Amino acid sequence: MGVREVAGEAYREALPALAASAVGGLLAGLVLGGMRGDLARVNGLLVLIPALLATRGNVYGSLGARIATGLHQGLVEPRVTAGDERLRAAVAAAIGNGLLASLFAATVAFIILSLLAQSPEPLPVLVGIALISGLLSGIALSTVVVVVVFAGYRRGRDPDTLVGPVVTTAGDVFGLTFLLLAVRIVVGAPGGGV
Repeated sequence: MGVREVAGEAYREALPALAASAVGGLLAGLVLGGMRGDLARVNGLLVLIPALLATRGNVYGSLGARIATGLHQGLVEPRVTAGDERLRAAVAAAIGNGLLASLFAATVAFIILSLLAQSPEPLPVLVGIALISGLLSGIALSTVVVVVVFAGYRRGRDPDTLVGPVVTTAGDVFGLTFLLLAVRIVVGAPGGGV
């Protein structure tokens, strides 16, 4: 197989995922545009958004790569079964890492904004928002990653080609959607800040 054939195959595999990524990016932009009031009400939220979105992409991109490697090595079967400990452990580790990174991001955002005299929301409010959105988006992203990697692999696609665009797009869409939901849960809760 020559260079031209390999390049053509790579484009055929990647273009649908990249097209979906562009559409998903527009959806994430719509969600972010709808958050203007929440961004104004919760001081520190605007600082937290990039950190949380980057975390989602990194953590769940690693999960997708780990599953794809397991598939290529024959360590993971391309189907979800209750007895697959490797898959369960990888998903649990990803969700745990996502929650720890969310906690870290909220704490660092609070400290930096406090040092800069920006009067952020109280730490429990920022942590609550980060953890709720981290848990919900972690569950959704884990599901998307597993389904896309397994479905792509079964159809003869290279899951490594699919993981990047799918995780970034799904991370942005689910991350922002669940961040908005978390803000409304935490701020709307009795004694919930703002």
